[in-house]
Amino acid sequence: MKMRGMYSGRMVLALGLLAASLSVQAEPLRVVSSFSILNDMVKEIGGDKVMASTIVPANGDAHSFEPRPSDAKTLAKAQLLVVNGLEFESWLPRLQQAAGYKGPQVVATEGITPLAFEGGADDHADHDHDHDHDHDHDHDHDHEPAHDHAQDHEHAPEKDHSGHEHSHQHGSQDPHAWQSLDLAQIYVRNISKGLEQADPVNAQYYQGRAKDYAQRIQELDDSIKTRLQAVPVDKRKVITSHDAFSYMGKAYNIRFIPLVGVSSQAEPSARDIAQIIQQARSEQIQAIFVENTVSAKLVEQVARETGAKVGGTLYSDALGVPGSGVDTYLGMMRSNTDQLIKALQP
Repeated sequence: MKMRGMYSGRMVLALGLLAASLSVQAEPLRVVSSFSILNDMVKEIGGDKVMASTIVPANGDAHSFEPRPSDAKTLAKAQLLVVNGLEFESWLPRLQQAAGYKGPQVVATEGITPLAFEGGADDHADHDHDHDHDHDHDHDHDHEPAHDHAQDHEHAPEKDHSGHEHSHQHGSQDPHAWQSLDLAQIYVRNISKGLEQADPVNAQYYQGRAKDYAQRIQELDDSIKTRLQAVPVDKRKVITSHDAFSYMGKAYNIRFIPLVGVSSQAEPSARDIAQIIQQARSEQIQAIFVENTVSAKLVEQVARETGAKVGGTLYSDALGVPGSGVDTYLGMMRSNTDQLIKALQP
């Protein structure tokens, strides 16, 4: 009886250790993303194998974001950090230093050849974001990810070749590559690869979900191209709050004319605004859009001066709040398309 009791006790202990081991293995990977769009992509690919959180929240403006002590605590506990790159997160080096984070990092835009940002509101208007320019997206090109420079925030605004002030917050590269569903496929591959390397036990799980997500992205891309056929190419001209839609414009042959440059915090001069108003009148631009992270005051002023109708809200740098219908990346892209077609179709 004594031997049986000892054997039974060992079995209980062994089962307890096994349960504890399985519990540790089942604990989700703690992944922190720099802003809400990446956070949704991580959730889609990571499923229940990850605990995903974001630094810049829904409806948050990543351009003007200032990290809080709670953000440093969140990052300090992360097992993987996912960032956009292309100097989008100018505040990130300071946050990493405060958090003491030295873990693995995924740069979601790695492999993307970025569009060049030349700065200045009227500079963009003059160039019209020509969709025949030479900034082709080379998916096979191994692009070295840009590094964030905290000192970029410290530079006073400089003037471009046309004499207009613009912010160097993002350097010379347009970081808004997620606005192209085609390029989003590269985001998916990079995030999936990062999850697989950080959590190799669940590599097949991540690969399967990434494949499914990529298919849904492709289906939406095909749908948008089909739906836009209802809008004549010469009518695909809109004014937006800031320069966040060049990639979408290139993908779908839409001219986006921004009121300010790539940073939503830039301030256009009176001359810049006057030139855009003149262009809107002469080209009979039908619609002007507000964005969820940018003040609508300037948009409303230009609309009054030109007679262009204010379209619905476009989502550029952040998702909407849960339950809004734009709280996922695909929901955001679908909503942006809906608003554009509604405003532009004959």
